[in-house]
Formats: sequence, structure tokens, C-alpha cells
Amino acid sequence: MSQPQHFMDTSGELDAVWIHKEPYSNRPHFSKLNKDIKVDVCVIGAGISGISTAYELVSRGLKVAMIEAREVLSGETGRTSGHLSSALDASYIDIVKKHGKDAAKSAASSHQWALKHVGEVSKQLGIECEYKVIPDYEISQYEKSDPKHEDDMKEIQEDLKMAKELGLAVSYKPDYAIKGWDGKVDQRDVGIYEEQATFHPTMYLVGLLKWLAKQPNFECYTRTRMLNIEEKGLLTTKEVQVSTLDGNTITCKDAVEATCIPLQKLSIVAQMEYFRTYCIAIRIPRGSYEDCLINDQADPYHYIRFTGCDDKDDYLVIGGGDHKVGQEEEDGRFAELESWVRERYTQAGSVDYKWSGQVNDSVDLMHFIGLNQGKSHTYVITGDTGHGLTMGVLAGKLVADEIQGVENPWGSAYNPKRLPPLSTIPSMIAHDVQINMQYKRFAQSDIPDIESLPIGEGGVLNPKTKKPLAVYKDDQGKVHQFSALCPHLQGVVCWNKTEKSWDCPIHGSRFSKDGVQIMGPSKAGLSPADESGEAAQQQAIKA
Repeated sequence: MSQPQHFMDTSGELDAVWIHKEPYSNRPHFSKLNKDIKVDVCVIGAGISGISTAYELVSRGLKVAMIEAREVLSGETGRTSGHLSSALDASYIDIVKKHGKDAAKSAASSHQWALKHVGEVSKQLGIECEYKVIPDYEISQYEKSDPKHEDDMKEIQEDLKMAKELGLAVSYKPDYAIKGWDGKVDQRDVGIYEEQATFHPTMYLVGLLKWLAKQPNFECYTRTRMLNIEEKGLLTTKEVQVSTLDGNTITCKDAVEATCIPLQKLSIVAQMEYFRTYCIAIRIPRGSYEDCLINDQADPYHYIRFTGCDDKDDYLVIGGGDHKVGQEEEDGRFAELESWVRERYTQAGSVDYKWSGQVNDSVDLMHFIGLNQGKSHTYVITGDTGHGLTMGVLAGKLVADEIQGVENPWGSAYNPKRLPPLSTIPSMIAHDVQINMQYKRFAQSDIPDIESLPIGEGGVLNPKTKKPLAVYKDDQGKVHQFSALCPHLQGVVCWNKTEKSWDCPIHGSRFSKDGVQIMGPSKAGLSPADESGEAAQQQAIKA
């Protein structure tokens, strides 16, 4: 079991494969903000969206302060599968139906620009991050002998046709067998998105941070939690004030919330669905496979890429098993992924890493990037919809352009103030109903009593006469208690056995086993309900 401070470096008990070559100790460390400051732009969040935005703004001469509640790269950026792709999770046909061809073209061109931009920046700054241009293969979820295989491939070909109309380089290869796929499962036939890419995400961003740290117009503060953003002015905004939990104020002209999920009550937050997704990194002999991206058409689908391990082996990274946050058991997800690989890649060796992450799907399929609803100088970047890395990179350019008044052709497609298409109304209503059903946990208890709770596990105890408690029993058998009510909208949290965290099934907020907030939209952590809970939480925060 990890120490409480582990959750200051990452958002789960399990570590992602990226620390194999870039451990937490290699990441730049910054001090905590302890005074009031004044800058041009304050960026909240030090993941790929925040760092990319800071890079764009600093490169253009603006004075930027970036703050992070924990350590840099402690959020979902460090728990991604690391693919860069314009082959989006949402089909281009569906995007055209909901938003029209111009918006779909913006989606295609912006993601293609982003994946190329990573290569250009890494070359320009001399960042070694394993950047490679490779093809993306779209395959059926069914074997070639299954009649459903042909149906899948027809859908893939239809989307390829649309992608080509939108300007992407695509092709189709019937009967194509991917090198290294030597198992008996036959899923030949591939739709190809050409000129896609992979990289090592944290190596790239550590390189950007080191460059930023040398610039006179950049400052970064970690362990600095944003409490509130307020636009000041009677008729027009004169300045923006970002206040922190410790009582300091950052005065700026513009603020950018790059916090994965905006730290606010509803609006955009209610227009997204929140999913957990699972990954494993399994050894495969170097040179025995074709380096590519692979996505099948299952629901949830499997997604594959490869990354370096050592002189003998590489890692095959496979993800899948998605489910809504806090609404399903995690058991069996890693085993299913491993079985899938071994049936197809018979040379696969040991599983060295397994972890999970979070995906935030926009109900209308498009990201939210730009001025927040009801704001004139506060920007948001959210709704990754399975492509958070390219979203973060393109958002850096889009937000920087909008702050400087530069027209950007992607702006209207990603505008957070857009009205949802009429075709999304039924799904949004169904989503709201399903979310409201999660309040049933007010009448449920995960454990009958504290004594029955196993060591190293947590559970919600719901006394009939008191508010529900989130109870965690550490490796020494010591009990730590917290309020089980999420500070966002008072949903009752669930224990995540895989990542040893408390997850809210309402809007996806997450908290460490010691109640520290690790994922919005909640701004605050779970309130300690006993002295040991208070002590453990303080140990994590102050470590």
C-alpha cells in the first residue's frame, strides 16, 4: 500500500507505465505560492492542457503563472495510454450529423495539427520523447468468419470515406494481417488512418516544463489549490482574481481552467459523462510486431499502442473495460485485457504495469475549449472524449489565440457557450435521469460495521441516525473516517478497490484514500470525521 503522499504525484494507487523511463523523481519541482502576485494570465492545472497553454502564451511574450493543487503531471495526463490520433472515438459521420461538416472538419484538422505539433515542438526544443509517426488501424471486434465482421467493416469504410472528405489521409486494406498478431483469432481487414503518432507523454511535458522554467515571463507553483475565480468590474471585467486555499490572490487579465473538469457546480459539468478506463503494459519481444495504433469496434472498445521497455523487450499497452465512475465493480478488467492480448500476440510476456484513468465524454461529442459560460475572461478546457492529449495541445493554441484576439477556425466548433444540438436532448435527459438515480446511495451501506472491513480497504458506512461515513482501514489496521458526501453536489462516494480512492458516481469527482481531492468538479476534499482521518489527510497534503 502506498504512502499518503503518493496521491500528490498521481491519481491512483497503481502506477502507469510512463514511470518506467520517467519516474516521479525526475519531474521538476516548484514551490508553493506564499504571496499575492500579478500576471497577464493564470493557468490552473499542470497537465498537458495547462502546460501546452502556458507554452503558447509564454512563447508569445505574455507573463504567465501556472498553479497546480498537487505536483505537476499528477492528474490524468500521467495515466493516459499516450496515443496521438485524429481517428476520434466519435465517428465523423456522427459529428457531421450533430454539428455539420464545417465543425467536423475543424475536429479533424485540429487533432491532426496537434499530433504533428508535438513532433515539431519536441524537435525544436530537443526533447527526446519517443515521438513516432505510425498508422492507426481500425478493425472489427468480430472474427472474419462471423457475419457481423462484415457489418463492422462497412461502418469503418463509411467513416473512412467521411474522414477523407474532411481532409484526412485514410485507406482500406482488405485481408491485411498486422505483423506480430500470430494467434488463432482472425480479425483481418483494416481501415487505416495514416500519419498518426505516439510519444512518451510525461517525457515530452517534462521537457516543456524545463524549457518554461528558464523563461523570465513564467512562474509555476505546486501544492497551490485554487479556491475561486472572480471577474472584477462593474460593467466590464477590469481584472480576474484567482484565490487559493491558503489565502493568496493571483490578479490577472485572463484565467484558464485546465483542470480536466472545471471546478464549478453544473453547466458544462452536466453536459459530460464520466468513465473509468483500464490499461496494462505487457512485454513483447522487440522487433516482433508492427508499430501501430489498433482500435476495435467493441463497446467498450480495445485500444492498443507500443512503447519502449529495455534492450530486449518493448511494451504493448492495451486499454479498455470502460464503465461510468463509481457505478460498476472494477473486478476482472485487467484480466480481460491480458486475455485479449495473449489470444492474439502469443509472444506476449509478463504484465509489468496495470492502472486506470478517467475519460470525460462530451454528450454532443465535441470538446469544450474557450470562454466559459457566463464569463468574459475565464477560459475552460474540458470534455476530452477519449482524446485528451491532442485536445490539450490544440487547446493551447486555441486559447492563446482567443486571449490575443486572433481568429481561429476551430473556435466555433469547440465554443463552450454553444447550444447543444437538438439530437442530443434525449441522451442528455437520459444521462440526467441516470445521474439522479445515483442518489439512491443515501439509503445504502457498503459495510455492516467497521470490524468487517478488511485491512487495506474502504467502504461507506451509512448509520441510520447520522450522515454516511467513508471508512478506510490502513495496512496497520488503523481506521480513518471521512464524510462520504462529495463536496460538489453531496453525492455519496464509492470505494474504488483498484486505485484505493473514493469516487463520486454523480459527476466523477475523486478523492484519495485519505480524502484529498484528486479530480474535479469538486474543489475540496472529503471532510475528516475523526482525528486519524485528519492526521492522514494532513500528512498527505504537507508531505
